[in-house]
Amino acid sequence: MTTPKPTPQFFNEDCIAGCRKRIGDDTVDLIVTDPPYGIDGGNLHKHYNRNEDFVLDGYVEVPAAEYAAFSRDWIAEAARILRPGGSLYIVSGYTHLCDILNALRETKLKEVNHLIWKYNFGVWTQKKYISSHYHLLYYVKPGGPVTFNAFDRFGATEKGADATGSLNYQDREDVWVINREYQPGKTKNKNQLPTQLLTKIIQYSSNEGDLVADLFLGSFSTAKVAIGLNRRAMGFEKSKVAFTHQKRTMKKVQPGELLAGLRAPEASHLTNQRKAWTATEKAKVIRRFKKLTKQGLKKKEALDTLSSEFGRGTWSLLKIVGVKSRRITTDKNIPLAGIA
Repeated sequence: MTTPKPTPQFFNEDCIAGCRKRIGDDTVDLIVTDPPYGIDGGNLHKHYNRNEDFVLDGYVEVPAAEYAAFSRDWIAEAARILRPGGSLYIVSGYTHLCDILNALRETKLKEVNHLIWKYNFGVWTQKKYISSHYHLLYYVKPGGPVTFNAFDRFGATEKGADATGSLNYQDREDVWVINREYQPGKTKNKNQLPTQLLTKIIQYSSNEGDLVADLFLGSFSTAKVAIGLNRRAMGFEKSKVAFTHQKRTMKKVQPGELLAGLRAPEASHLTNQRKAWTATEKAKVIRRFKKLTKQGLKKKEALDTLSSEFGRGTWSLLKIVGVKSRRITTDKNIPLAGIA
């Protein structure tokens, strides 16, 4: 594939006014963003017991009293600029989660998943449970093809090292355990999303050459990962201190530099997966299953053999040889004789 030349566009301005001025309707493929907390974010180090010597000043917080209106305004812009079928991921704590959810409900965006990101080193407490997760809200804009690359990270039939459990299934569960990234001694923003988290989102919900936007750039992490995965990037950051520093760091980011580090999913042998079943194929599966079990194979062994021979998944085969087998074998229109 020819490598596209991303043309990143980053603006040191408020995202609401910036979107209205700079971005047309239905133009962005994917938005991944981590808005301000609305919880006096400038003093987060007191909760995390963190040395702030290398943390950039200028964090722009949103007053709690203004958070609901602020959420409605920026989410309305996000909904407007997304293309039909485009995806939106919002990282949120629980304090103002209701404001964000209410703002989303005022749009025509549709909820796909309410994911949980579990991280290490939560906020230490003694009189209540320790908070060690964020909410990750995944919405899409109706009206067009939705990008969801279900098998870009793990093949449909890949198993773990112990040969039990689907790696694809595990990777797509709605609780993600991903550690934060700490960079002691390096200049950084108040908070930034880990590369592993962003890579996962961008792989699943975009393709090379797509436009990925972050309305609250902060550390520019979304932009860096997007460009590293050969996507185009754009976004807004209101803090002049953060914008000036991080814009300089973007010069080191090379288009596609992260692609070589991605794992290649194993090709699936399920050549007929998601294809419609024919009556004749169903009958062959049932007859073959009976023959294999009469030869002494256990049910699982027989299903594995059928999966290899017919290019179908185990669950799909179970429906045929189990629930539907009686109906099919008594159907006079299906010729069973002579089928091996």
